[in-house]
Amino acid sequence: MALHGFFLLLISFLIIMAMNPGVLVSLEDFKLPAVQSIQSFKTMFVSIVLEALPFIVMGVLVSSFVQIFIPESWIRRFAPKNPLLGILFACLLGFLFPVCECGMIPVIRRLIVKGMPLYIGVVFILVGPIVNPIVYAATFMAFRNRPELLYSRMGLALFVGAAIGLIVYFFVKKSVLKHSAATLYGSSADDTGAGEHKHARGNPFFAMLEHAGSEFFDMGKYLIFGSVVAAAIQTFVPRAGLLEIGQDPLFSHFFMMGLAFVLSLCSTSDAFVAASFANTFSAGSLLTFMVFGPMLDLKTTLMLGTVFRVRFVLMLCMLVAVFVFLGATIAGQLALR
Repeated sequence: MALHGFFLLLISFLIIMAMNPGVLVSLEDFKLPAVQSIQSFKTMFVSIVLEALPFIVMGVLVSSFVQIFIPESWIRRFAPKNPLLGILFACLLGFLFPVCECGMIPVIRRLIVKGMPLYIGVVFILVGPIVNPIVYAATFMAFRNRPELLYSRMGLALFVGAAIGLIVYFFVKKSVLKHSAATLYGSSADDTGAGEHKHARGNPFFAMLEHAGSEFFDMGKYLIFGSVVAAAIQTFVPRAGLLEIGQDPLFSHFFMMGLAFVLSLCSTSDAFVAASFANTFSAGSLLTFMVFGPMLDLKTTLMLGTVFRVRFVLMLCMLVAVFVFLGATIAGQLALR
């Protein structure tokens, strides 16, 4: 609760600072160029946050409903045995059930322990945060003048998820979970693993609201952090240097991968951060940012390490980086000119 209170104070402080230039800066204290830079930073920061906020609220409400009211047995019962149908099933799950990123990995762990094939779980983890109606709507709003980026994001996410799912199906035969069914459920019936929300017992509606509130604060921290970094880069990094990085056919992709990994943004808001770079970075590198980040960022990697063995996590990271880079580069050359 103390952390949530601090977060509320931080949001209030940043918004007040951004909407009232006289709170922290004065023309007598700084030279005019410095004041203009701070004003540009604050304007960009607030615009990113306010555009992304409604989609975060929608996302946490939908994902919390799924988390509380959709039984896991439904998913296990309908999982197909054929690998191609299994991949399609995982993609359909991502479209129908936009579970929150912080709750997705523990849920998949439980489903794998109870019999869901590993490759289906991997595809759901990779594709789910991107291919769902809320992220589709957010990306459409962020790039309403460039619909090709929207379709490329969805298509590349499906391609990367399917390719990695097939690799896992054919080449990963041993268990890669850190815990077996006995160790996972033997210690405590209420043990849900690291990173998963704990819900209030009793009324499921209040449990859903508790989940939504906790998830909103969790994702909001990353949104604020990502918006600050994006606005700072756009404002204080020299325009010529940023253009040089953004238009480089290789380094722009690596830069955006690193940025997406560090920011750890929610997939319902990262499109607005990417849109703030639209005038300086190539379309292919923006696509890299929007596909790589939801699949693999700092917090997701840490959570994967608590569920899967280190060797498997490293293999997954390498595959995601390679396929996203290749796919975004090809899309940038063929479809996003």
